[in-house]
Amino acid sequence: MRNPAVLPPALSSSPFTTYDALQAGVSRHRLEGSDLTHPFRGVHVVGDGAALIDLCRGLQRRVGEDAFFCSSTAALLMGAPLPARLERVSTVHVGVRAPATAPIGRGIRGHSISIGRQELMMHDGIVQTNAARTWCDLGSVLPLADLVAVGDYLIHRERRLTGVQQLTTAVMRYGSRRGIRLLRAAIPLLSDRSDSRQESRLRLILVAAGLGEVAANVPITTTDGFRYRADFAFVGRRVLVEYQSGYHETSEQYRADQTRRSRLEADGWFVVEVNADDLADSRELVRRLARVLALRPIVEL
Repeated sequence: MRNPAVLPPALSSSPFTTYDALQAGVSRHRLEGSDLTHPFRGVHVVGDGAALIDLCRGLQRRVGEDAFFCSSTAALLMGAPLPARLERVSTVHVGVRAPATAPIGRGIRGHSISIGRQELMMHDGIVQTNAARTWCDLGSVLPLADLVAVGDYLIHRERRLTGVQQLTTAVMRYGSRRGIRLLRAAIPLLSDRSDSRQESRLRLILVAAGLGEVAANVPITTTDGFRYRADFAFVGRRVLVEYQSGYHETSEQYRADQTRRSRLEADGWFVVEVNADDLADSRELVRRLARVLALRPIVEL
């Protein structure tokens, strides 16, 4: 079997459209080569796949700048943390402004949306919904905990893709569309100090449990001058709650965490480490934390 003809360099490094190929002198027959995959009609990729942003760039050239990426696709383009079921989906959400007809085709989920131009943005050659509008659209897709986690990511103190006030204004403008009640419930639960999706979920569990005032991302300096930042702290009880994402026991990070915990406990802190299994059984976690807190005397600050 003959090897497929070499493509021009401009086409081999990123997704390209049929129009791009024909303009570069590539035949339609060459586009049927075994080395190419076709995530969308009229869009081609060398190899088995490409990054989402590259796929969207290729698709944008086909659908034009009047179309935009929205919903979970826009969230993923921003790097927002979504549940695995949405991160793994290969379908791309593409919107157009109503009353235009929603785009259709393989790999595309089209939407005809009532949306203002101020709710769209251009980034890296891609037109997509901005952070506030994207979060509103996720109100009909995500449960409360995951909606808060995305909101925390968007307003994070170091990222600042949007702010609580902008999200509040966007929710007010969103009207009575699907998910509006969940969006309103999520607003007061947002925090710009959460560093991960799991930390956001853990914070909601702690707040809902009513175990007492809990602070997030608390700076602590030990007696010997070591500086740390605790995920969560019940300061008055000198109890820290730390989320551990999981790593091999012989890793350098594991040893560093052991030393960190020992230093904090030497200064009178009680450290409760939490993992994904604990979040899956939040009732047992809350009962456990309640027992820990009940045994700790209140410390005068």
